[in-house]
Amino acid sequence: MNKKILALDQGTTSSRAIIFDKQGRKVSSSSNDFPQYTPRESWVEHDAWEIWESQITAARNALAEISDVKESIAAIGITNQRETTILWDKSSGKPACRAVVWQCRRSTAICETLRNDGYEELIQKTTGLKLDPYFSGTKLKWLLDETPGLREKAESGEILFGTVDSWLLWNLTGGKVHATDISNASRTMLMNLETGQWDDEMLRILDIPRKILPEIRPSVGYFGETDPSIFGFSIPITGIAGDQHAALFGHRAFEAGDVKNTYGTGCFMLMNVGDKPVYSSGGLLSTVAWGMDGKRTYALEGSVFMAGALLNWLIDNLGLVKNAKEIDRLAEEVEDNGGVYLVPAYQGLGTPWWSTRARGTLSGLTRASTKAHVCRAYLESIAYRSKDIIDVMIADSGHKLKHMNVDGGVTNSDILMKFQAGLLNIPVIRPSSVEATVLGAALMAGLGAGLWDSLDDIKGMGGNETVFKPDMKADKRDKLYSGWLEIVRKIV
Repeated sequence: MNKKILALDQGTTSSRAIIFDKQGRKVSSSSNDFPQYTPRESWVEHDAWEIWESQITAARNALAEISDVKESIAAIGITNQRETTILWDKSSGKPACRAVVWQCRRSTAICETLRNDGYEELIQKTTGLKLDPYFSGTKLKWLLDETPGLREKAESGEILFGTVDSWLLWNLTGGKVHATDISNASRTMLMNLETGQWDDEMLRILDIPRKILPEIRPSVGYFGETDPSIFGFSIPITGIAGDQHAALFGHRAFEAGDVKNTYGTGCFMLMNVGDKPVYSSGGLLSTVAWGMDGKRTYALEGSVFMAGALLNWLIDNLGLVKNAKEIDRLAEEVEDNGGVYLVPAYQGLGTPWWSTRARGTLSGLTRASTKAHVCRAYLESIAYRSKDIIDVMIADSGHKLKHMNVDGGVTNSDILMKFQAGLLNIPVIRPSSVEATVLGAALMAGLGAGLWDSLDDIKGMGGNETVFKPDMKADKRDKLYSGWLEIVRKIV
C-alpha cells in the first residue's frame, strides 16, 4: 500500500489539512477559515478554541476523502503560524485568554523599556532576534503582567505556554505531550540560538517561569501519537516546523545559500546558512531552520508583516476591489504606478527597518491617479519590501543569489512575479504547486516516520515550474526603488 501523510497547516486566517502520497502528490485537502479579533489599534487576537476546531475539522474532512484511512496514514506533520502566543489551563485544557497573534503590537512599550535598560544587544546575541513585539517573549510577558491572575497561575504551574504547534500537539495527544520543535522555539525570544535550549537570562529578563514552557525537540522525529478519540485510531506525529521553516524544507533548500520567499499573509524570505548561525549586521533575523538527525540547520530571515493581508484591507476596508483577480486586472491596465507608492506599515515595518512606530502610507496621488494605480502600487509594495530584505541578505551572507524560489498564494499574481524578477534582476522560480509550506511539513513527517531514509530521497520530487526572467532596464529599476526608499525613510 502507498503510505500517505496527513499534513496540518495552521495559518493566520485559515486552517488546512492536505494528505500527500509517498511521491509528494496531493491526494485530498480541506480548509476552514476562522476570524481574527482587533479590539484595539494594533492589537490582533485569535480564539485558541477556534484555531483547534478549525484545524481538526479540516483534518477530519481531508481524511474522509480517502479510503483505508487507518492502514494508509503513516504519520502527521504540523506546520503553523509562528510567534502567536497561547496560554491554557493545564488541568482543563481550556484557553486562559485570547491568543496574541504574531501581528499584534501590544508589547511595544515592553520592548522600549528593555531597550532603554540596555538589553537590546544581549537579546540579539543570545536569541538571534531583534527586540520587537513580533516575537512571543514580550507577548507572553504582557499577558502575565496585564491579565489578572495569570502570573499567579503561571508561578504555581496551573497554566502552560505554547506557540500554535504546542497547542495543536497538546490537543492531538489528549493533553499528554507539552512540547515544541526547535524552529518554533527559536522564534520566542526565549531560546539560546547556540544551545537550542531555553535561556536562563532571557527568562530572567522577561520574568517568565520556566515551568510553563514546552520541551524543545528536533523538527524531525517522534513527538507522540494522536489520542484514539480524535480520529478513531492513533497516528504518530513525526514532524513539526514553523511555516516559513517548513517552506524552506519544502523547496528542498538543503544547501547553504539556498533561498525561498513565501508570499502569504506576510512575506518571508529565508536563506539556508548551514550548521552555524550567521548574525546579521543589517537587520535580518538569525533563526533555526530545522533540527534533525542530531544536527541543527540555521537560516537568515527577513520579514514583511503585511503582504496578502493587505488585500483584505483593500477589499474590506476600502471596497476598492472584490478579489485578487480584480487587483491584477486593474494593475495591468496601467503601464506603471504613476508615481503612486503604498507602504504597508499597518503593524510597523519589519526587516531591515524594524520600526514599531511606522504607519501605512499612500503617497504620490495626483488628479490623474486611478484605482488601477493604487492596485499596482499594492502589488509593487510587496516586491519593494522583498528587495529591502534581499539586498541586506546578500550583504550579510556573502552569497550572490542566482535565483529566488517562491511560494504562497500571492505568487499566483503573474504581474507581481514579473515585476519582482525585474526589480531584483534575477529569475523568480514558481513551482507548479505553491504548497511548499505544507509539503515541507509532510516531508519532515515522512522522514520522521521512516518513509524516506534521507534528504537525497526527496530532492527530486516536484512537478513543472514557471520561471519569470528579469526584463527591467537598470535605470528604471533604480528610479522605482529610489522613489520607494524616499517614502519609507520619511515614516520610519
